[in-house]
Amino acid sequence: MGGVPLYQLKITLRGCRPSVWRRVVVRADVTLARLHRVIQIAMGWLGGPLYHFRVGRVCYGIPHPDLDQVEGESLEEKPFTLTDLAPTAKKRFVYEYDFDCWEHTVVVEKVLPPNADFKHPICLGGANACPPEDCGGSQGYAEFVEAMADPKHKQHKQMQAWVGKAWDATLFSPEEANAALRRLRA
Repeated sequence: MGGVPLYQLKITLRGCRPSVWRRVVVRADVTLARLHRVIQIAMGWLGGPLYHFRVGRVCYGIPHPDLDQVEGESLEEKPFTLTDLAPTAKKRFVYEYDFDCWEHTVVVEKVLPPNADFKHPICLGGANACPPEDCGGSQGYAEFVEAMADPKHKQHKQMQAWVGKAWDATLFSPEEANAALRRLRA
């Protein structure tokens, strides 16, 4: 049977406690721009800041004239797909979002056979809420979680007002992620 294989990926946000991760399935030939959107949706990010993918010392992203040159080689992401970064199972790479704040380890857990019925990326599961944007990276997130978990914490009310809602660090809904992913084509 011909067709494009599917990749099962595990995406883990580095340095966060509680651990924040997602498991998704995408086509092996997904472009890096589309993979960025899948990760954004599955994790719960809003998508404003810059990003890139990194394999070793090579970064793949959107060139930006105001951005300092990254250490190593920097390539335009357009011609590259997921299989260019990770051609086989067990390969890993980094997805960095909002530079100096959020690094994700992306591991190809499985290469699955082609499936003609596969129409859009799927989130199989995950754990814990995505940190709020602009909370200051993993260090700021740890402080945020601590303040939100304790109503007597000196910054609890300030953080609650900032996030604008009740906060549950354990909350993640694969159903909500999949509802958004359904709007993307495979």
